[in-house]
Amino acid sequence: MNRLLLLFGLTLIFYGCSEENISDKVKDETLRTWEAYEKYAWPNDNLLPLSGSSGNWYENSIFMAPIDGYSTLKLMGFDAKAERIEKFVQDSLLFDKNIDVKVFEVNIRILGGLLCMYSYTGNPEILNKAEDFGNRLLKAFDSPTSLPYYYVNLKTGKTKGEVVNLAEAASYAFEFGILSYYSKNPIYYQTAKKAILKLNELKSNLGLFGRDINVNTGEWVQTQSMVGAYADSYFEYLYKSWLLFGDDELKAIWDKNISAINTYLPVQEGQKLWYAKADMKTGELNGYDITLWDAYFPALQVLSGDVEKAKLNFNAWKSLTDKYVFPMWGYNFKKDSITNGYYQLNPEIIESAFYLYSKTKDEKYYNYAAAFFNNLQKYCRTDIAYAHIKDVRTMEKDDQMETFFIAETMKYFYLIFNEDAPLNIDEYVFSTEAHPFRKSDFNKEKAQLYLGL
Repeated sequence: MNRLLLLFGLTLIFYGCSEENISDKVKDETLRTWEAYEKYAWPNDNLLPLSGSSGNWYENSIFMAPIDGYSTLKLMGFDAKAERIEKFVQDSLLFDKNIDVKVFEVNIRILGGLLCMYSYTGNPEILNKAEDFGNRLLKAFDSPTSLPYYYVNLKTGKTKGEVVNLAEAASYAFEFGILSYYSKNPIYYQTAKKAILKLNELKSNLGLFGRDINVNTGEWVQTQSMVGAYADSYFEYLYKSWLLFGDDELKAIWDKNISAINTYLPVQEGQKLWYAKADMKTGELNGYDITLWDAYFPALQVLSGDVEKAKLNFNAWKSLTDKYVFPMWGYNFKKDSITNGYYQLNPEIIESAFYLYSKTKDEKYYNYAAAFFNNLQKYCRTDIAYAHIKDVRTMEKDDQMETFFIAETMKYFYLIFNEDAPLNIDEYVFSTEAHPFRKSDFNKEKAQLYLGL
């Protein structure tokens, strides 16, 4: 089916949109959702899309949704909305709060969002906020292994949560490296890199990692190796940090890590390629459960040059959504059974479609995204915004909307539907939260100095 025929079939859903303005529909829906946030939730962390109320991650708001969504609003040209966020961050936002925050989550959403805001504005007050926040996160890494604790208190620096997964242990080089570059202070990047180096000392003789590790002892608590959820952004940030900063040591680590992944985890079924789980010490496959987060991997494969595997991996995910409409929290591909039907408006499958379309220009990836957007309209759209789905088998809505829906999902839709958008995968590197950074803004010689390479 070519793009024009598909779009003709979606005419009723898109209210008469033509091929040229699906991206306008994405913009309209983003603006509608954002204005609902401003009406019902500002300045709290989350909008609740059924009740029209709001919620916070912790006892006090840390302005999660606006900071996370800022770059999407800028991309789509909603400058007044973005400037309101910038002004609030500059004039009103303080992080000296007696709350325990999840180090991994606030790094990618808050620190990454602030750094992206600074990249757009050059506002030194925004950079000051990012440095202040980064300094508070640094205290999480004060462990015997130099791996971060799960929680850190923003006010006191006290930590707790000695068991973290692979992604939570070492997915900091990207944001911390950018902060080092902008601030000309190597401490941030060196702290993040130290965690990476420590983890690689603890991998198995096969080159595989476990899932969960104790940051006090360095012992693996859960020894199942995987590429998806619980591990994903660790691998993603090895490659992306090398792309942005030119740290060849990270590239060498990536090469060894991806070689182990490709040796032990793939399970091919015809033209479908899944990634299973294996025992880190023996390499024996011992799990076939995947999550909707795992669908990020084709995008990373495209970025790192393995387009053929990316196509096959995407085929596997497409077979799943062809059957159930949306990817879900838990699915066993060997048994073809759902273990958790929850869908959170996740971006990963659309991110991978965007990367594959950008690289191959094959219309099927564009068409896939168009059909997926159609289904979002049909099943997730509310009078206020967009809602999670409690179970893809019933399509019952849940009164939740993650900040990554605007920060990532709508951004990737807009990019795949608008080839004139000023962001592309050749010139920009996207964080795991889809915050874009232009490669040419990071001089490799200066990075040697600012990051302490």
